[in-house]
Amino acid sequence: MNPLAAIAAAAPASEASGLSINIFWVIVAALNFIVFLALIWRFAFDPIAKILADRKARIDQGLADAEQARQDREAGMAEHERLIREARREAAELVARAQRAAEDLRQADIAATRAELEKMREKAVADIAAERDRTLAELRGQVADLALAAAGKVVGETMTAPRQRRLVEEFLRDEGPTDPRRAN
Repeated sequence: MNPLAAIAAAAPASEASGLSINIFWVIVAALNFIVFLALIWRFAFDPIAKILADRKARIDQGLADAEQARQDREAGMAEHERLIREARREAAELVARAQRAAEDLRQADIAATRAELEKMREKAVADIAAERDRTLAELRGQVADLALAAAGKVVGETMTAPRQRRLVEEFLRDEGPTDPRRAN
């Protein structure tokens, strides 16, 4: 016979008076519950706890990765802004250098133009002076010829060419060069 059945038979039967508590069956149910709980704990709760711990670890790793990505993004944005500022600064420097170079070139062109104008003015003054001197020399020659012709008519004698020239040269030397601007 079954040992549990023997124990159950030996237990005093309570009268069928309604609700009665059999201690033996309470102990058997408690032992069944404890065995069932130990089996569930071993085969269900441990794997579920391990799955939950793994999931928590993956979530924590995902959060850490997200935080690292956020920090990397912020560092990238800061680097991007720094590069933009540096590019703008370099562009401003290039523009400033180009403006300075253009201004220097403009000043050099102005100076070269002024120098060229000054040379042209000096050449024009020299050309005018040379033309004036040539014109005065020509005019003196004509005046001398006219004076000799007039003197020859007045005196009534003809002069030889070398004598005429000598007299004109003496006259011009004594009178000095005549400035036509002072002939007022």
